[in-house]
Amino acid sequence: MNASKFIKIVSLLFLGFFTNLIHASAIYPIDQAAILAGSKFDIKIEFNAVINLDDVVIEINGAPIKKVIGSKLDFIANENGKGSSILFRDVQLPKSGKYQITARTHQENLQVNWDVYSSGPRRVKNIILFVGDGMTIANRTTARVLSKGIKEGKYQGRLAFDDMPSTAMIGTSGSDSLITDSANSMSAYTTGHKTAVNAMGVYVSRATDNLSHPKVETITELIKRNTKMAVGIVSDAELEDATPGAMVSHTRRRADKQYIADQLLASGAEVILGGGSAYFYPQTAKGSKRKDEKNLVEGFKSGGYQLAFTKQELLTESENKNTKKLFGVFHPDNMDGSLDRLYLKKNTVEQYPNQPDLTEMTQSAINVLSRNPNGFFLMVEAALIDKFNHPLDWERAAFDTIMLSNAVQIAKDFAKTHPDTLIIVTPDHTHSGSISGVVHDDKPGPLREKVGIYADAGYPNYPKADIKGYPNQIDVSKRIAFFYGNYPDHYETLHPKLDGTFVPAVKDAAGQYVANPKYVQLQEDAIHVGGNLPSHQDTGVHTADDGVLNAMGPGSEKFKGFMDNTEVFKVMVESLGLGSK
Repeated sequence: MNASKFIKIVSLLFLGFFTNLIHASAIYPIDQAAILAGSKFDIKIEFNAVINLDDVVIEINGAPIKKVIGSKLDFIANENGKGSSILFRDVQLPKSGKYQITARTHQENLQVNWDVYSSGPRRVKNIILFVGDGMTIANRTTARVLSKGIKEGKYQGRLAFDDMPSTAMIGTSGSDSLITDSANSMSAYTTGHKTAVNAMGVYVSRATDNLSHPKVETITELIKRNTKMAVGIVSDAELEDATPGAMVSHTRRRADKQYIADQLLASGAEVILGGGSAYFYPQTAKGSKRKDEKNLVEGFKSGGYQLAFTKQELLTESENKNTKKLFGVFHPDNMDGSLDRLYLKKNTVEQYPNQPDLTEMTQSAINVLSRNPNGFFLMVEAALIDKFNHPLDWERAAFDTIMLSNAVQIAKDFAKTHPDTLIIVTPDHTHSGSISGVVHDDKPGPLREKVGIYADAGYPNYPKADIKGYPNQIDVSKRIAFFYGNYPDHYETLHPKLDGTFVPAVKDAAGQYVANPKYVQLQEDAIHVGGNLPSHQDTGVHTADDGVLNAMGPGSEKFKGFMDNTEVFKVMVESLGLGSK
């Protein structure tokens, strides 16, 4: 054999091996997926070539797939010009065990392995899942400094989730990227499956329609299909945002907010509270963002829900013992954070002065849901921690972390008389913030020289917090020096932004983001910081750092060490006994 022929044969062998590697992920669910026994999901197989259906052999553990599942086969001869696809909708595997799925044609050989697990019997009556969106360790630390104080190295109190007995480090990466967003990270909590950035409740395939990707069942759907439990969804963001949306939706794009609003109504969740009213009204209504004439508010009303649009209405309706279903929207967009609502009265507080606090929404949800004798699952999102970490506004993020702690305390108080309640507090992903020292206004020299480090840092002089844990002043003379690790161009002022949320960067004439000149105009010694993110990025971004989860109650002992975010779902469904026995 001559050298050129040998090289050609080796190249062909390598190409065939590499082709198999490329297409190993073209079966959905993907390799290493963990699937709850009895849950519903779609199987999709994507081939690289246009094939004849008669030439395909699909097997599960060596048996023809039709003998294992009863779902109808859908064949797409040439999907978007990229090859043939096969779909099986609403598949269920009732028995736990290891499953190997193979799909073969004359040209391609695909294989994935799944772990199907059962849940065993139900162990808890209620689960309350708190999601501190984007909450990183430094958010917790600053919240503790501001709300509890620190003296001679010892904190004078703890946040409500600091003393929970179980702690785990949570990995947050998605199927397509080291860095996640709230859609796929929350989807991991609500489905137990990995997916890609911007997706929820689906595996991202080559389908072009956002709603046509292979679906996986959410915990809301599991509960509604298998139990008589109640479900609650609470967020101070738009209810159509990624975290609440992942409780009910199946879409490639989290931006499908009209669809998500529709799914909230269709979900049957007994309590739905938050912002985002613009997607619940018909397009002819003032401020509506819908593209049709559906009136979802009327849909909730006709579905037996009590309605609330102000804090007062929320409290009244939730305290009415006859209220079993409650829908409340309190802002057309994201709600305002606690620092603005309670103290500064900035952002949109003057326009919407009757917004409830996350604590009031949490208490109202528990009031209503606990009237169901079969128990409940409640998700509460402190969404604005993330919304303020993005624009590098750590003070607002800290105040909302304090608010989250107060909401968690309400759940802990409920658990005192309802010990069959599992409480989980976790971020969906993290940000890059960290505390580096203390800013001293009285230090001489340029602004950067006012940052005290090590022994020179000392302690900040925030006033003692009120009964809710908030200091009534943040523009003190000794302040926490908090810096983010990723950022666009901006001016660092080392001062809280009292006139509204920080806007670090704005577009220039070339369409690139540059430091917002507003802040150097307000403060002459503001430091120009060259960004370390791409110039098209106007705020900070998420990080791959592990999240810290805390938990208490029956089943919480399973949270320990390092865990993948999909395992949070596993603990919850095992605790509720939602898998086939």
